Amino acid sequence: MALGKYTRVDNRRSSSSYCSTVSIVIFVGLCLVGVWMMTSSSVVPVQNVDVPQENKNEVKGGVSEKDVGNTPQFEDNPGDLPEDATKGDINVNSESNSNSQKVQDEEKLEEKPEEKPEEKLEEKPEEKAEEKLEEKPEEKPDPNEDTKSDDGSNTETEDGERKTDTEETKKDIEETKTDKEETNSDGGETKTDGGENGSDGQGDSEEGSGEKKSDLDETEQKSNSSESEKKSENLDETKEEEKVDGQIEEKVEQNDNKESDEKSSEKKENGQAPNQSSSEVFPSGAQSELLNETTTKVGAWSTQATESKNEEVQTSTQQTGYTWKVCNVTAGPDYIPCLDNLQAIKSLRSTKHYEHRERHCPEASPTCLVSLPEGYRRSIEWPKCREKIWYYNVPHTKLAQIKGHQNWVKVTGEYLTFPGGGTQFKHGALHYIDFIQESVSDVAWGKRSRVILDVGCGVASFGGYLFDRDVLAMSFAPKDEHEAQVQFALERGIPGISAVMGTKRLPFPSRVFDVVHCARCRVPWHIEGGKLLLELNRVLRPGGFFVWSATPVYQKLPEDVGIWSAMKDLTKAMCWELVSISKDKVNKVGAAIFKKPTSNECYEKRSKSEPPMCPEHDDPNAAWNVPLQACMHKVPVDASVRGSQWPEQWPARLEKAPYWLLSSQVGVYGKTAPEDFTADHEHWKHVVTKSYLNGIGINWSNVRNAMDMNSVYGGFAAALKDLSVWVMNVVSIDSPDTLPIIYERGLFGIYHDWCESFNTYPRSYDLLHADHLFSKVKKRCNLVAVVAEVDRILRPEGKLIVRDNVETINELENMLKSMHWEVRLTYSKDSEGLLCVQKSMWRPEESETIKYAIA
Repeated sequence: MALGKYTRVDNRRSSSSYCSTVSIVIFVGLCLVGVWMMTSSSVVPVQNVDVPQENKNEVKGGVSEKDVGNTPQFEDNPGDLPEDATKGDINVNSESNSNSQKVQDEEKLEEKPEEKPEEKLEEKPEEKAEEKLEEKPEEKPDPNEDTKSDDGSNTETEDGERKTDTEETKKDIEETKTDKEETNSDGGETKTDGGENGSDGQGDSEEGSGEKKSDLDETEQKSNSSESEKKSENLDETKEEEKVDGQIEEKVEQNDNKESDEKSSEKKENGQAPNQSSSEVFPSGAQSELLNETTTKVGAWSTQATESKNEEVQTSTQQTGYTWKVCNVTAGPDYIPCLDNLQAIKSLRSTKHYEHRERHCPEASPTCLVSLPEGYRRSIEWPKCREKIWYYNVPHTKLAQIKGHQNWVKVTGEYLTFPGGGTQFKHGALHYIDFIQESVSDVAWGKRSRVILDVGCGVASFGGYLFDRDVLAMSFAPKDEHEAQVQFALERGIPGISAVMGTKRLPFPSRVFDVVHCARCRVPWHIEGGKLLLELNRVLRPGGFFVWSATPVYQKLPEDVGIWSAMKDLTKAMCWELVSISKDKVNKVGAAIFKKPTSNECYEKRSKSEPPMCPEHDDPNAAWNVPLQACMHKVPVDASVRGSQWPEQWPARLEKAPYWLLSSQVGVYGKTAPEDFTADHEHWKHVVTKSYLNGIGINWSNVRNAMDMNSVYGGFAAALKDLSVWVMNVVSIDSPDTLPIIYERGLFGIYHDWCESFNTYPRSYDLLHADHLFSKVKKRCNLVAVVAEVDRILRPEGKLIVRDNVETINELENMLKSMHWEVRLTYSKDSEGLLCVQKSMWRPEESETIKYAIA
């Protein structure tokens, strides 16, 4: 190529020579020129000039190796990105531009190795556009890309392909508008099936790059100058069209995201984003640094299972194909692996303390899928589901036969109906709820008392109607002869877990519940030194109330009188104050209400240390597989310690950092604890408002029961406060223990190890949210088993939202597709990804017998 160019220069010099020169002078001149030309062809000139900004993304297939490794799945189309996601691209330095141009030129050289300069000059623009479209059908230009140089002037193009880019831009914008109109008609849903990058090749050498750069002559540059001006006008029109079409916006502070934006590369299936002018598919937010927890946990919060740090890290090998089978178990569609381990239950030495109702997880979590009940239908929406559910979703009638006269549940045609009654409130829960507050006004439902624990909840009508008083109830009952009572609760849209007060502590922190309630909960509080009541004392907040509605309070049968006497002695020894004994004349029941002390004065004045105080080294917050102890922990008196003061009233406590978060503590994300809390709150408020509510195609009227599988401060749940949704916040046992913070905000949650099954029935939740959970869990758990557990607890047609690194997102997407889940959206930015999928009704035809779960 250099030879052709310099030959023309030589011709011009030769034409300028005198024609009358003697032949020998001509001969000598030609010899000198020939030597000079041979020398020039062996040395290719290297151009170290700044590449104009307009050429920066000319060939998007020539991405860096880093980008290819981080986002191998999605098409690179910065033209569809939010405005601030491309800010850094406009301001890149000349060095990065030069490197980008080298890669582009090398790729062009590799694609057309035999192309001659003369052929390129004779090639028509229309033919060239067709050739480029055939070679790179998935490459798309950036409609937001500036065609001006740094000084504001229009930059002349360096090769004849810029006209082709202009034509492609016009076509792509028309396609984008069409796709966006389709997306809009779908309510913002973006369906994906896992596309690939449009190009995978890069150039061979710098030599090729140099030859390519020296390929144009003056005639070609003049021709393309006008084309560059036309392109500038077209791109201006493109920007206006994109604005009208409602390009996704990210309203974040430029300073916070400047560095990350310069390096960012968002990729999304089909190059499309939902058409929401006020919503974002993957908002980075002003707190984009919150994507990952800091690896340094300095003196802030320990974990529930610090021993997990020493566990051997298992490397996860990605599979390309998965084979699923249905679990063949005695429990059938109601299978809970850790509660239905019949082999382990049979081998128990004693069941005196309800050991057979506790967790007995198998050594290896099952990887099979739980079957669906025949005739299963989508759950009825809230609040109608509180009164009735589909019979075939929970086809159990035993409880209706036993408790029907107490208005627990009745069979009514194709429905199971719930009159709202219970053993202690046959005439409705709302009257009973108001009766409690009338007995003790300080209860103050929905203000002072926001989070309560309902022990032995039955079908959880008490907790279900407390929503009308702005109260959250963590209801629990064992999986026992009262079949499916918690399953009824969950199907009704009421929070609940399957658990029992047996030999181990409840999976909650200490001093977190404002009220603990027991209505005929069948728990023998007074036996064995009051061990079970002392466990309630552990989780009850100082100054909180224990509401006990049971026959010993108001009946005079010998057994009841004996139990009441024992309870009076025990509660007095625990320094609980009996503040009220009242009788509900409508329901003809009575309730005793006790209050936990707010100081240690009573403990110090006791004549007998029974029950004893717990040792100083005993951590009241340790709750995962910790045996029950018949002792009490002292009440915190230091003003900077949690439990020394009552939280703010609801709803102020939701957004305000707890008083006991100190600036000397390091938060999960590396900031001071109060700043960390605030940043997390703002981050999730931004993500939920700008993305989840409008941008990823979720119909929130179908969502009632939600779970945040890796909750940190409860920011996701807090952001959903104004919806008719409750969120079970899960703090993993190997994560920083932030669950007390969640309760302090007026939310609730539970400790859990995701290597094991969760204590809930199948098909419990409408939506699961997992922020950077799976990449962490797969280091020590079988990811296939974790995904099988996700499938178990999520309802058919329920949604799973995953935010994680791209590698994990890809692995999950392949796995979920093999389960016939519908991928609604995939999105990535840098090495971070977002996945939204919907579970289907599909079940495998083959089955797998789980021997330990067969009776």
